[in-house]
Order: sequence, then structure tokens, then C-alpha cells
Amino acid sequence: MPRIQRAVPILVLWILCAVPAFCIERFPPPQFETDYTLKEPTTPMPRGEWLQILDVVVLVAALSLASWLVLKKRSRKAIVGLMLFCLVYFGFWRRGCICPIGAIGNISLGIFNADYGIPWVVVAFFFLPLVFTLFFGRTFCAAVCPLGAVQDIVLLKPLTVPHWLEATLRLVAWLYLSLAVLFAATASAFIICRYDPFVSFFRFSANPAMWVISISMLVIAVFVGRPYCRFLCPYGLILRQIGRISLFRVTITPDECIHCRLCEDACPFGAIDKPTVQWPQKEYAKGKRRLLLLVLCLPIFIAGGTLLGYKLHPRLAQVHPDVELARRVRLEQAGVYKERTDASDAFYASGQSQEQLYEKAAAKQKQFAVGASIAGGWMGLVAGMSLIQYSIFWKRHEYQAQRSGCVACGRCYNACPRHYIWLKKKKTG
Repeated sequence: MPRIQRAVPILVLWILCAVPAFCIERFPPPQFETDYTLKEPTTPMPRGEWLQILDVVVLVAALSLASWLVLKKRSRKAIVGLMLFCLVYFGFWRRGCICPIGAIGNISLGIFNADYGIPWVVVAFFFLPLVFTLFFGRTFCAAVCPLGAVQDIVLLKPLTVPHWLEATLRLVAWLYLSLAVLFAATASAFIICRYDPFVSFFRFSANPAMWVISISMLVIAVFVGRPYCRFLCPYGLILRQIGRISLFRVTITPDECIHCRLCEDACPFGAIDKPTVQWPQKEYAKGKRRLLLLVLCLPIFIAGGTLLGYKLHPRLAQVHPDVELARRVRLEQAGVYKERTDASDAFYASGQSQEQLYEKAAAKQKQFAVGASIAGGWMGLVAGMSLIQYSIFWKRHEYQAQRSGCVACGRCYNACPRHYIWLKKKKTG
């Protein structure tokens, strides 16, 4: 244990110092001879250096406090208090930027594009919650993430989502993550930030379509526990996988499970596994055959996904401005479109030849052909592995909080009678 305690600050310090790239203006804005004016940015402007340091310090402090409240203090009220603070600070005051979820796009672009310098604060916000999850479980989701907090505080009448349906809906999150990495790696778009469902509330501004999405998600969150976190959040998927191997984890009871069954319905997120019953021998035989069949079919899932991704790459490539502009110019030259767009007008005014535009578009489409094929194969692997996972019989002798699915909200603590006995002993010394 002492080695682990010494390792935590070293890891945090290493992450903060790993990338020296700072978010600075490398070149002054160009001086236009026409009446063109630079558009106002839709995201918050970069903060001063000391304010960025403050954000990281607050993040580390919030993660540390959340881990202590979840694992040691075991207090739902204190977790909610920290959640509200982080909602105000990272959500409304920082306006949801920078967030670890949106940082997926920056990290992906930085990995695949050597010319892109990732700001150090983005690296810190992306990796710090992952490090804390590796040691303490998903305490970032418990009280630090403002997106999770918005959904948690509006949850009034939670409905139970069947495990098979939840597993199926989670494939949407895997698809969202795959597309986000693909579009960011090809310098096409940061779709996670663009379609953040709660940025409308944090910034009090959005287009009508995003307001509809935001309000709809919030209404769903009244009846379904954290729908975005469970079925869409790409960062949550990463935290789920790391949470499986976390050093510490949430335990419903502080000592022993007495099988009182009071915690069965305490979790609105379906993250409590019940004790299992012994399967009949015939079911074991069927399960083994089904598992063997799925393992043998796994290469077929991967090959099918790869083929589907390759087939879809021409449509996906149109997200990139050069590809879409080349398509538009071709159709305008063919007389299909009678009116020009602002993008095509800017292209004709630039004096760039059509051959150069077509070459850039063709090169970008080749990138999409490779990237979409890999993404499709990955989705095939995920789908196959999900079927395999839910075909395996896991033996459990007590009620357990899932390592991957538990968001460490602390609701199950109040349902456990052993928790109150533990609290009483703690107060009396």
C-alpha cells in the first residue's frame, strides 16, 4: 500500500508535465483588404495560463475528494454536494469546456496528425480521470462530471432497463466513439463537442435543433438513469473498461453481505448484480455450445463490419470539407446545382484549380477508406465480444456493484443495513 500511495502523485505529476504544448496563438489573424470580418467562436475562448492551472488543480482536488467520499466516507449526501459544486464550476462557470469527453477528439487528432499540438490542459483533463479510475473506480462519474450531474439531479422516477436492451443500446455508444475518432483523426469534425446534449444549458445558447436534443435528453433522464452516460457517452466506455481492473471499487456493504435483498432496486443504473443460482446440467451443455459457436463466428463479425465500413466510406468522407466541396463543384460544373454556396464561391475566388481540389479530396477519401474499414471491423469485434460476454455464466454468491457499470453514486449505501451498523460503530469509535 505505501508504494501505491507514493505512485499516485508521481503519476499525476508526470501527466501534467508530459506535453509541453500550450494553447497559444501561433500566428496573428490575417488582415483582410475586403470587408470580411472574422466570425465569433462558438466555444469559450482559451483562458489565461494561471486559470488553466486552476482548472486542473480543481479537477485533481475534486477527483481526490470524490474518491475519498465514495470509498472511505461512504456518504451519498456528501457526494451530491460535491456533484453540485462540479456542476456549477465545470458546467455553468467553465461552460462545459474543457471536458474529458470532448478531449477525445483533440487526442485523436493529435495522435494521427503530427502538425497538431495538443494543449497540455486537454491532456491533463483527458488522462487524470482515467488514472483515478484505474485506482479508485469511476469516481469521476460519481461527482465530478457535469454531464452526469445534470442527469442525476433530474432523475425522479427511474425505470428499469433490461440488461439485454442496455447491452444493445451500448453498441450505439461504441459506434459514436468509433465515428468520433474517425472524424477527428481525419481532421473532419469534432462531433462529440458539436453534439454535446447539455452544452445548451451550460452556455445558454444553441441552435434550435440542439435545444430539442438537450430538452429531450433531459426529459428522458427523468425516467431513465443517466441515459447519455449509459448509452451514448464515448468517454464512459473508456472508463468502463478501466473500471474492470481498478485497484479499489465500490462495495454495497462495508463488511459482509447478509442477503437482505434491500439493495436490489436501489441502483437506477442497473449496476447491481444479484447472486446467481445453479444452472441445470442441460443448460450448461447448451451454454458451452452457444459460446463455442459465437467464438467461431467472431471472425465473421469482424470481416462483415470491415466490409460494411469500407462500403460506407464514400458517404462518411463527405463530412470532410474538401470532399464535400469537390462533390459540390462537380455537380455545379455538370449543371445539377444552379446556385453556388459560400464554400464554392470562396473556392472559385481563391484561384485554386479543380484538379488540385480533386486530388486533395481523393487523398482524403483514401484515408476514410482505411479508417472506416478499421472502424467497421472494430464494431464487428465489439458486437461479437458483447454476445460472448453475455453468453458466459458468472457465479456470484452475494450482491455486488459492477466494476464497469457502477458510477459510484452511493445510492446503494443507504439501502444496506450493514452500512448503518458500520456508521454507528464508526461514530462510537
